[in-house]
Amino acid sequence: MRTAFDFSPLYRSSIGFDRVFDLLENASQTTAVDNWPPYDIARTGEDAYRITMAVAGFGQDELSITQERNLLLVSGQKSPEDEGEYLHRGIAGRAFQRRFELADHVKVTGAGLENGLLTVDLKREIPEEMKPRRIEIGSADTPKVEHRKGGTDKQAA
Repeated sequence: MRTAFDFSPLYRSSIGFDRVFDLLENASQTTAVDNWPPYDIARTGEDAYRITMAVAGFGQDELSITQERNLLLVSGQKSPEDEGEYLHRGIAGRAFQRRFELADHVKVTGAGLENGLLTVDLKREIPEEMKPRRIEIGSADTPKVEHRKGGTDKQAA
């Protein structure tokens, strides 16, 4: 059963949230679920996160991590092997591509591969100009701000 949400009332009273609405619409669409490779997402600090993926059998040269604006793409492609004939092949070695939607200002700070686990560390780094700042309130005898319009000097009332 699929439930469709109508976000049009929200468009009338919000500006700049188009990306959020698109993410919600995409999440509500039913798609084939691919559970391979398995992964965990952990919050390791106030603005720090870690993705851990089980990529047993893949080497560093067979894995690729790419960050675009708001997207992290982790992919793996095994190099061809000619090591005889397999009687049973239980270790998955198929190619994969896993996408993670990232919030604004989230950056990859590091990645490592150890014991078949790929870890990708992420950190949200909000620029100084976007952080909240305290505005000083002046006293009543503070000089008024001058505004210049059309080249004439007039003091604002």
